[in-house]
Amino acid sequence: MGMPSPHHTDGFWETTGAAKTFTHPLDARLLAEFVPRSARVLDFGCGYGRLTAELAGLGYRAVRGVDRSAALVARGRREHPELALLRWAGLPLPFGDRSFDAALLFTVLTCVPDDDGQRAIVGELARLVRPGGVLYLSDVPVQDDPFHRAQYRRCAQRYGTYGVFDTDDGGVFRHHPPQWLRELLRAAGFAVLRELRGTAPTMGGRSAERLQIMARREPGGAAGPAAG
Repeated sequence: MGMPSPHHTDGFWETTGAAKTFTHPLDARLLAEFVPRSARVLDFGCGYGRLTAELAGLGYRAVRGVDRSAALVARGRREHPELALLRWAGLPLPFGDRSFDAALLFTVLTCVPDDDGQRAIVGELARLVRPGGVLYLSDVPVQDDPFHRAQYRRCAQRYGTYGVFDTDDGGVFRHHPPQWLRELLRAAGFAVLRELRGTAPTMGGRSAERLQIMARREPGGAAGPAAG
């Protein structure tokens, strides 16, 4: 999912990244527990519409996908012409406040290495999700195996944040302490309802621990429209 990444990583998602097969799975039972089929759902950082299509297949009919990568959205329109996929490069998005009952944020933050970029994303979703609505976040926490620890150490000085690493094909990614993800949500006005841990396949053919968080948009939160 290529949205919204810092501009210096955009080239990856318009070229090499646009041909990747995304693998992070949706938990349909968790989704159904908190999001009725009638909900207006935003798939934020939808890539080529993999999860947007899965949502439609599960009976969610009011689903929009949005991504900053023109190449990924073009691929999604070819593969899923029936879906409502929008390419939009910046923030805020062209939707009114409280336009959605739920939003998905699946391995988007892992594509955004900097703190400010991540805050902008979650703040924008706080604007778009109505009070009482939910944000379903699924991402990759900092891993503790030798392979990932070596990656983090190799890149820590270059990027200034432990957990950020680059790949041989030009991607830059970030794994997060779980508390950082919780704090991002809290600061934007979301309250964590449920956390689930497990494993998921990665684009590189490995497996990694993953953290799923279902969070409710609280009334009276401080978040406002995100800057572009």
